[in-house]
Amino acid sequence: MKVLVTTRSGRELIKGGLNLTDSASVADLQDAIHKRTKKFYPSRQRLTLPLPPGSKQRPTVLNYKKNLKEYTDGNTDELTVVFKDLGTQVNYSTLFFFEYLGPLLLYPVFYYYYPVYNFFGYKGERATIHPAQTYALYYWCFHYFKRIMETFFVHRFSHATSPLSNVFRNCAYYWTFGAWIAYYVNHPLYTPVSDLQMKIGFAFGVLCQVSNFYCHILLRNLRSSEGGGYQIPRGFLFNVVTCANYTTEIYQWLGFNVATQTVAGYVFMAVAAAIMTNWALAKHRRLKKLFDGKDGRPRYPRRWVILPPFL
Repeated sequence: MKVLVTTRSGRELIKGGLNLTDSASVADLQDAIHKRTKKFYPSRQRLTLPLPPGSKQRPTVLNYKKNLKEYTDGNTDELTVVFKDLGTQVNYSTLFFFEYLGPLLLYPVFYYYYPVYNFFGYKGERATIHPAQTYALYYWCFHYFKRIMETFFVHRFSHATSPLSNVFRNCAYYWTFGAWIAYYVNHPLYTPVSDLQMKIGFAFGVLCQVSNFYCHILLRNLRSSEGGGYQIPRGFLFNVVTCANYTTEIYQWLGFNVATQTVAGYVFMAVAAAIMTNWALAKHRRLKKLFDGKDGRPRYPRRWVILPPFL
């Protein structure tokens, strides 16, 4: 089989194309491209089928697990694919590790190293550390330590790599919010909430953190089951909402904010909720499209996308 590899501008990436066996897979094609170009290793490649001129449809992305014959419409002699360079890639575990490491290290600096506030113009003495500030430190560090451990030992990623630029973007997001929240919660002039509110907030938040961990275990088991591909998440809160992992994530920050009561914390929760809601809506639409009850497939159950109805 001859495979012509072109760029989106129509230029041939590899002059004369590539000659592969009829049993070659998309992964074999990616390896062959890498051997000829060196720079474009497989995870950096995005291969699609060409679209007719003027078409506004989304191109079909080639799945690395499939055989090239599946994309030839019966013509096994020649196939044209369109190549896109995704840029320098990093493992998702690397991306998540660095974005979570920042908040984990920055927050204790504001708690333990009082002189840091001198850099922000505060010249007064440090008052007694409130229990709310201490519990907030434990809660915060537990959360991000948990996220790092989940990254390496729990999560199974649908994509192996992510663009390097996402490391800088995500680190800017997490590190900035981490420092902003830590600054206000640990400030010498911080005014804590009542003991009852603090206990309710942290207790609720810890419950949600544990629930969030359990949701991740359920998702891990879903990905590890035979057959692969998209499957309907079931069990626990997934029987109520599509993305129970996002629901518990939002609620655990709600608990933290009830216990600490800062504008920075609520802004972080609102931004995170908006981002996760967008992801959840996309996943909900995808699952409904895949499991619509046609051809004997199970119908995707009616359920809330991210938050249960009592909110």
